[in-house]
Amino acid sequence: MAKNYTIKQNDKVGRFLTAAKDLKAGEQVLEEIPWAIGPKSGSPVICLGCYTPTDGSAVCADCGWPICGEECQKDTIHKNAECAVFAAAGVRYIPETEEQLTNGSPQFECITPLRVLLQKDKDPERWEAEVKDLEAHSDSRKNDPDWDIEQVNVVEFLRNKCKLADKFTEDEIHWAIGVLEVNAFEVRTQYGFFIRGLYPRTGLMSHNCVANTTHTVYAGENFRSRVRVTIDVQQDGELFVSYTSSIQPTILRRENLKFSKRFDCDCKRCADPTELGTHLSTLKCTKCDNGIIMSTNPLDQEAIWKCSHCEFCIRAETLKKIFKVIQIEIEQVEAIEEGDAKIQELERLMKKYKSVLHPRNVYMMSLRHSLVQLYGRAPGYTFADLPDILLERKIELCRQVLETTDVVKPGLNRFRGLILYELHVPIMLYNRNRYEYGEINKEEFKKIMYEVVKILEEALKILSLEDPSTPEGMIAVVGVESLEQLKDSIRRL
Repeated sequence: MAKNYTIKQNDKVGRFLTAAKDLKAGEQVLEEIPWAIGPKSGSPVICLGCYTPTDGSAVCADCGWPICGEECQKDTIHKNAECAVFAAAGVRYIPETEEQLTNGSPQFECITPLRVLLQKDKDPERWEAEVKDLEAHSDSRKNDPDWDIEQVNVVEFLRNKCKLADKFTEDEIHWAIGVLEVNAFEVRTQYGFFIRGLYPRTGLMSHNCVANTTHTVYAGENFRSRVRVTIDVQQDGELFVSYTSSIQPTILRRENLKFSKRFDCDCKRCADPTELGTHLSTLKCTKCDNGIIMSTNPLDQEAIWKCSHCEFCIRAETLKKIFKVIQIEIEQVEAIEEGDAKIQELERLMKKYKSVLHPRNVYMMSLRHSLVQLYGRAPGYTFADLPDILLERKIELCRQVLETTDVVKPGLNRFRGLILYELHVPIMLYNRNRYEYGEINKEEFKKIMYEVVKILEEALKILSLEDPSTPEGMIAVVGVESLEQLKDSIRRL
């Protein structure tokens, strides 16, 4: 089968991918098995077979490292990689205290880099063709404060304790760590926990803060990844992926990319003070009535932020502190377990920051997204409980979230699919009530219900592209019956 992508190269970004032909939204670009899969940096103690968090009390009979049980002990990735190395060297896992595990287990830092290096002997052809030339930015990473820590926890541990000095040089191990830092993707396991995977072909795509691709990892298929376009892409059009969260203000998004991926993003979104009109970074001016505060130069991390209507200014460092305070407050509310209390606190925060943040600022959108997930589901706020005013509230919140994310996360991506799915129910229930109250006639109601059908059809179309074993994929499976029931109810009107 002909490839849907072409590998090209230039001086600015090195290798990158373009469409080999006209691609329609949802069409697959490529699929690949990861070169290596394993714990993320800063990982808690996890089973090295299924990656489920564990207290470390159950260990592999061969190597003495955390494992769930006999089935995970037989896992081929574990057995043929670190297990054999640790068993041969007599290096066993040393249980850590809860205090030591605050920032993850340092002993687990070596696992995935080791798997990257060991795979070279098992698949030399793929190593030569896809892996050995991946960028690791080792020269710039030598100036990082974490370099000395990784030298002790990973490099010296593997070379000295694990007796691999004759097999791997210090530079090779540092390279493996850097390759994962720069190129690895977050991966969700079958049990909902997150690890990382190195996908060499997928990693060739250039970053853009408005990506035109998305990827789904099928954990039950050896973590196979399938990349598809979210919008139509013409032949020779560049294929982009986002290496950071799209739902972040520019100053933090660029800071994260610089730290983790070693480059300064200058995409159209980053260069625009309004973030393509979304105003995800914009604040309201507290010194005048109609002013909004934006960066005077978004591509300069130290640039002054200035009001559009008066002379009021904010330094970049001050702005980041403001964002940090807001983020911490949101995280504290997100940690609340009781649905009723959580909803009340989220609504309180929206009112609190209404005079400080632009209505479409990223933190306002984050609060809306949380409320979208709670209204209709939280105890006391199920759809059976919601009065019309809260059904309207959920509809409004969904549409506001979509209005922004359709710009920065366009097309057929799982986020849009999930929000559309959340949207169809309150529209249906609210207008059913209006019909029963006599506020709208039968023909008006049927017209609205056909719109609900379109919304649900699009949601299921998007979510059907996901792994059916994931929550998103399961919605697509069960949603088919809901769609038919909805169509049938309209026919019977």
